[in-house]
Order: sequence, then C-alpha cells, then structure tokens
Amino acid sequence: MRNFAYYPGCSGLGTSMEYDKSTRAVCKALGINLMDIDDWSCCGSTPAHTVDHLLSSALSGRNLALAEEMEAEAMITPCPSCLSNLKGTVHRLSDRGFRHKVNNLLEMPVQRTMPVKSVLQILDEEVGSRELADRLPEKPLHGLKVATYYGCIMNRPPEVMQFDDHEHPMAMDRLMQALGAQVLPFPLKVECCGASFGIPRKDVVANLSGRLLDTAQALGAHAMVTACPLCQMNLDLRQGQAASVMGKEFNIPVFYYTQLIGVALGLPQKELGLSKLCVRPSIAFDAMRSNREQEPASKSAGKKKPKTKENS
Repeated sequence: MRNFAYYPGCSGLGTSMEYDKSTRAVCKALGINLMDIDDWSCCGSTPAHTVDHLLSSALSGRNLALAEEMEAEAMITPCPSCLSNLKGTVHRLSDRGFRHKVNNLLEMPVQRTMPVKSVLQILDEEVGSRELADRLPEKPLHGLKVATYYGCIMNRPPEVMQFDDHEHPMAMDRLMQALGAQVLPFPLKVECCGASFGIPRKDVVANLSGRLLDTAQALGAHAMVTACPLCQMNLDLRQGQAASVMGKEFNIPVFYYTQLIGVALGLPQKELGLSKLCVRPSIAFDAMRSNREQEPASKSAGKKKPKTKENS
C-alpha cells in the first residue's frame, strides 16, 4: 500500500463532504493509503492570493511544511482550488528571496521537497484505467452517458500544474471509460462555471453554468462528472437558477468522479454520499438501465429476418 499525505481542504469537511467521503472510500478500496496531515489549516483558497501572494504562500507553505515531516510519497488533495494554491506556492518558492520571506512568517520552514498532486492524478497514474478495467470486467456503468467537466484550474497554468493536457484533459475520461461509461465529446470541459461568483454575481454563474448544462443536455448526457467542489455546487445546487436564465429545463445529476468509481466498485452508498446531491442520482442510473434494455432491440432491428415460407 502506497502512502500519501492527504489534504482534504476546508470544503471537504463542509459543503463537499461527499467528495471527501467518496475519495477516502475509493482510495481505500484501491490500495491507496491516505495519511491525514495533523493540524492542517486553510490554504487561503481564492481570497488570499487575490489580496497578497506572500500571505497566500505562507498559508499553503504551512501545510506543505507539515506534509514534509510525514513519511509520504507526495501530498495530495481532491480539490483543484487547493491544488492550485499548493502547487502555485511550490512554484513561487523556487525563488530563494521569496522563500525566505515566506519562511519568516512560519514557525516551521518549508523546504519545497514534497511533490504535490491531485487525487485524480494519483488514480490516473498510479492505479490507471487499465487496472481499473481489469478489476471491473463486467463494466458496471455500461449504458451511462456522461459529460466529463474538469473546470478551468485543474490543469492550468500547465507549467505549474504539470498534469494532463490543459486544453483537452483526458484523465477522467479514461477512468469513466474503464467503468464502462460512454464518455461524450464534451467541448466545454475546461470552460469556467463562474466559480466563486455564485455569491456576488449569481447572473454570471447562471449564464456560464447554464451554457455547460445546456451543452451536456444537447449531447444526450445522463449525467455530468466533475472533480471540483465549486464546479459541482454551481452545476448541481444552482441548476434551477441556470435553467431560469437559459429558459430551459435541466434535470442532470452532477457526480464527483470518485462517487461513480465507488458505485462501480460496489461500495456502500453511505460511503459515497450520493444522498447529498441535489439532483437525484437515480435519474442517471434509471437512464443507464433504460439504455441497456434498448440495446438488444436496436441490434436485432438492424438484422435481416431469416427467410421463412411465409416471407420468402
């Protein structure tokens, strides 16, 4: 079992508890040991780095220093916002002068020795779609049509994030395909959903999220899949607001990718937090089963009937 220093982020203990729960459950099932960072604190998220890069780097640096004291291969987090702050700090700390300023604010200096990765990167690179597919030869999510949505910061800027393609990422696509799901060609997978503008500018979020939902619905998606707590909230919780602005009706479940991996692995629903989703998950699973039931009929419809005395 491989050991990783785990940083859940603030939302993981609040608004996205289901993401944290499903991440822990899936990692345990796949042999990934998540070691909680003792006494971790907020990374600063969006507000800190918009005000003061030194303060933001000190907040993230404190957590990096704590992780460096652990016997772990890397520090990992499920949240793209936390990931962006942590990796951005590691990138800025390459400047010795800046690192000196940051360490002057910390009780424990950060050495910049601990790699920082997303949970998605670990699942994609350390487990991999091939191993996942081998574990699930029956393809449990066969018949489910999904639109994978990465959001705008998971892979950007590429020189900092250093994972997947920043314009056309495929990590979630590969994992979903390994489960048997049909991944639709979603063209807006890295477009912004409105992010934290959900409070000051609901109209902005409704328009941007509405565009994403409308495109997914037009493609015939049974569900959307994401790796970001803020994206999931905007697309799921605010789906009604987006529908009002777009003048359309949306009823699209929005899953965390870890939840669907957990479903495919047969993990208990209480460990995956499916009940916390606003749009009922059963809508997608009912559509998946209906799609499966229609397959034999559609295949037989295309075949020529064998000749008999009556139709010859």
